[in-house]
Amino acid sequence: MNAMSKRPSLRALELRRPGPVLVCRKCLGRMADGGKLRRRLKASLKERSGGQKKKRARLILTNCFGICPKDAVVTASPATFARGELILVQDSSGEAIEKAAEALT
Repeated sequence: MNAMSKRPSLRALELRRPGPVLVCRKCLGRMADGGKLRRRLKASLKERSGGQKKKRARLILTNCFGICPKDAVVTASPATFARGELILVQDSSGEAIEKAAEALT
């Protein structure tokens, strides 16, 4: 930046949506009903943000977290990182998805 510039070189912006929900792409691919789990989790996040001013949290597929549990998908969000946790989702049932969405938001 130019020495004459009065603008700060670092700025913080308020997000227009909650922090992203990260989902391990490798775990999702290994699971028999991984596509269904992804769609249901996305729908649950959309439902939870229904009356709020902010948009829903984005669902982002990431590379491996390095945990690789059998028959489960590793998920995380800023809220779980703050608690020092990762959430493992073992099936795509409505109950499991609702519990995961609650823990992730």
